[in-house]
Amino acid sequence: MTDRGVTRQPAGDLEPLLAYIRSERGFDFTGYKRPSLTRRITKRMQEKGFAGYDEYQAHLAENPDEFVSLFNTILINVTSFFRDELAWDFLREEIVPRLIEARTADEAIRVWSTGCATGEEAYSLAMVFAEALGEDAFRRRVKIYATDVDEHALAQGRRATYGEKAVSVVPEALRKRYFDRADGGFGFAQSLRRAVIFGRHDLVQDPPISRIDLLVSRNTLMYFDARTQEQILTNFHFALRDDGFLFLGKSEALAARTSLFAPIDLKRRVFEKVPKVMRRARAAVPGEPQLTPDGVGMVVRTAAFDTAPVAQLVVDRDGRLTLANAQARVLFGLAERDLGRPFKDLEVSFRPVELRSRIEEALGKGDSISLREIEWRTGADARFFDVQLAPLAVVTGEVVGVAIAFTDVTRHRRLQEALQESRLEMEGANEELQSTNEELETTNEELQSTNEELETTNEELQSANEELETMNAELQSTNEELETINNELHERSIELNEANAFLDAVLGSLEVGVIVVNGELEVESWNRGARELWGLNEEEVLGRHLLNLDIGLPAEQLRAPVRDALAAETNGAFDHVRLEAVNRRGHTLEFIVTLAPLRTAAGPPRRVILMMQPVAAAT
Repeated sequence: MTDRGVTRQPAGDLEPLLAYIRSERGFDFTGYKRPSLTRRITKRMQEKGFAGYDEYQAHLAENPDEFVSLFNTILINVTSFFRDELAWDFLREEIVPRLIEARTADEAIRVWSTGCATGEEAYSLAMVFAEALGEDAFRRRVKIYATDVDEHALAQGRRATYGEKAVSVVPEALRKRYFDRADGGFGFAQSLRRAVIFGRHDLVQDPPISRIDLLVSRNTLMYFDARTQEQILTNFHFALRDDGFLFLGKSEALAARTSLFAPIDLKRRVFEKVPKVMRRARAAVPGEPQLTPDGVGMVVRTAAFDTAPVAQLVVDRDGRLTLANAQARVLFGLAERDLGRPFKDLEVSFRPVELRSRIEEALGKGDSISLREIEWRTGADARFFDVQLAPLAVVTGEVVGVAIAFTDVTRHRRLQEALQESRLEMEGANEELQSTNEELETTNEELQSTNEELETTNEELQSANEELETMNAELQSTNEELETINNELHERSIELNEANAFLDAVLGSLEVGVIVVNGELEVESWNRGARELWGLNEEEVLGRHLLNLDIGLPAEQLRAPVRDALAAETNGAFDHVRLEAVNRRGHTLEFIVTLAPLRTAAGPPRRVILMMQPVAAAT
């Protein structure tokens, strides 16, 4: 998979693997940004030694437990208490007081923390509201929904226990007030813990939680592509109350480019919801008709037609535009010079709907024609109209033209969609309520877990990232692992150096010649005494066969004693050999060579120590 540290692109197509994950486990990663998603999956494949997506998919099918490791690799749970301190200060000092002031003393406050990971952000919100309301009012009024797609991270959040390093960033006063020592770490106060409800929710697939006062989604949107971000922001808009607030992370700037939210403080990524209010543009009438004694009735009819709230056009039998009231002129960009022109030459004749054939049909049949909820898109906006074409007949019965009325039903259409969403949400809520009632007979632990999942309604996934921020998160995790490994290696190196120094000091302090050989009779150690006896330095003999050393020592006579020492069963089995040798000065001396087997903790001896001392010196 790698060559000199360079990551190779896996073989095959990623999309079938994503479809398999979605069908097997319900995780939909199709809305994630492809570069970061590919990088994370490739990392896991490299760890398992797979070169292609097809091979890895087959491995997942045979080993379902691998899904857990894959999801932990993809879902980067980088979070902390009060992350980005300046933004939290602004939330604490400006937004939370405004939110509390807008609610009555007994009104509930609903907060949603999406992509909560292991819960530090949700508990940060709990501390902020508890400080602002007091603990009694907090327990009575505040509900914090903490959601994520990572079940493992949610389980950690439910335990509400964190290590000393994680809690060190919490201000000391808050740490003393809201945390207790527990299991070698710190546990969040149990009395406030019940206000934080953890549950699984997928931002892409699951419907949003409704009637939210403060929605916190920090560095979650950055992992999704632009289309999915827009979909999620639309769900956020639906979830928030009209005076609700949205708190994003510093790496998420899409909300600043949408009409759904207005920035309160763009630098700190705090926004307020923009309610959907339909405004109808009304254009001024270009000129008022001049009243004359003989034309009052015509002026009144003309004024009534021109100021009608519905856009209206009149086309005569010859297919020419005869009349257009103010609403029609504004809506379709018509001018006075367009009156009298062939209707087929005007854009309104075919947009938002094909009218030319319908006009001929109305003139031919003499009956009205109605078109319902015609969609007209202008840029990113869509409007809906009911279009009615009515033949105009004079008193003789002759049809002289067709009146076309455009009734804007956009608001009605939106209300229908909202009503349908409400019905679906109500049906979902009813199903959840029924399920909850059935599970009330189970244990208290099962009840709490089920209620948390039902109250959240769904869960969230997250993160389609601005690439730099994602890589920073990945590097942070990798650097922590490397730092731990480096510390362990450093400690082992120090221990090894101390052991080597100690061994050198011991061998160097002995006046007798000491040689250590392995099972192959190769020299592994050569002390200062051996150098004085035979005239060779340690660098000249290490790794060489003892019998091949030309040092005046009849080493062949030691072959059998060394073999016997290697076969010894205990470290205390010493053997002594007396022989004559020529030292480095050319003197023939008699030596006593003591052989001692050197054993490891278990197994036969692997080395033999030879201690050589002239007989004269021995006395």
